[in-house]
Amino acid sequence: MERAEKREFVTDLNESFKGAGSVVVAHYAGVTVAQMNDLRSKMRAAGGTVKVAKNRLAKIALQGTESEGIADLFKGQTLIAYSADPITAPKVVMDFAKTNDKVVVLGGSMGATVLNAEAVKSLATLPSLDELRAKLLGMIQTPAQRIASVVAAPASQLARVFAAYAKKDEEAA
Repeated sequence: MERAEKREFVTDLNESFKGAGSVVVAHYAGVTVAQMNDLRSKMRAAGGTVKVAKNRLAKIALQGTESEGIADLFKGQTLIAYSADPITAPKVVMDFAKTNDKVVVLGGSMGATVLNAEAVKSLATLPSLDELRAKLLGMIQTPAQRIASVVAAPASQLARVFAAYAKKDEEAA
């Protein structure tokens, strides 16, 4: 990489860190190219990004961001996973690490909060933002459905009573 390319890469990475809801740092020594491409495609499908960067450039890119506290994690062969949704990056990396023991999560950050490996694992077990929205919407709709059925019940009972009287009058005539 030439100096101008490095400067552009650092600027792009810095912007990515500023917009990221969470950042995960992991070792990837021994991961094949096919496995890395698989991880990248899974992360892209979930709405995140996986990058491999020189540690020195990653540390420079972290300067001036909320994630600056994770700079000491960049030792050895590291990959960076990040996403706008705070749950996506940890979830995809942890799912990949379950099937591939060569990916070792070192830690990460969620905003200004520095996370160790255990915190990243626990973050990965949380439901995603879309799942939480769906659950919340379901919880909001359920009482409304109950209220509608309670309000509609007397009217439907009255309709049945009227129908029964009408049927009785028809039989009598």
